[in-house]
Amino acid sequence: MEPKSVSYSQTTITELMIPSYANFGGKIHGGILLSLMDKAAYACASKHASTYVVTVAVDHVEFLQPVEVGQLVSLLASVNYVGKSSLIVGIRVIAESIKTGEKVHTNTSYFTMVAKDEETNQPTLVPPLLLETREDARRFLEALKRKEIRKAYQNELNNAKTSLAVEEDLPLLAGERCVLGTI
Repeated sequence: MEPKSVSYSQTTITELMIPSYANFGGKIHGGILLSLMDKAAYACASKHASTYVVTVAVDHVEFLQPVEVGQLVSLLASVNYVGKSSLIVGIRVIAESIKTGEKVHTNTSYFTMVAKDEETNQPTLVPPLLLETREDARRFLEALKRKEIRKAYQNELNNAKTSLAVEEDLPLLAGERCVLGTI
C-alpha cells in the first residue's frame, strides 16, 4: 500500500558555536558542521518518512566561508527528492553574527537517507513528496539530475581504476608534486 504524500518537509536547526567546537585557528571544525548537517538531514528525512532513517551518502560538501566561535549557525534542511525508500535532503548552512546580525552562507550539501523498518531493519517505502510550487519541482528535478551525474561519475571512476596502467601512465607524474621511489 502506497503511503499518503506528505507536504514539503522542512527542518531548521540553530546552534551557538562554542569554543570547544573550534580548531587551533579559532574556526569551527568542519567535522562539527558535518555532524550538525547529518542531524538536520536525519530530522528532516525521518519527519517525512515517519520512521527511522540512516545516512547513505553525502554529496558535495564545500566549506565556502569559515564559521567563527560565537556565531549562530542555522541549518535549513528540506526533502528535495524521494525514491522508494530513499530521500535526498538539501541542507543550507547560514552563520550569523550575534553582534551585527550579518548572515553568511557557509555550506550547501545534499544527504541521501534511506528509511528503515524499525523491526526488520530493511529499507521501507516512504511517502511520495508533494510538489506544491515550481521551486519544489525544480529541486526534485535537480536531485534527479544529481543522481544521474553521480552514477555516471561513479561508472567513469570505476572504469578509470580498472583501465589504469601504472607503467604506461607514470610519465603523467612528471609535472606533479611527488617523488617517485622504486616502483
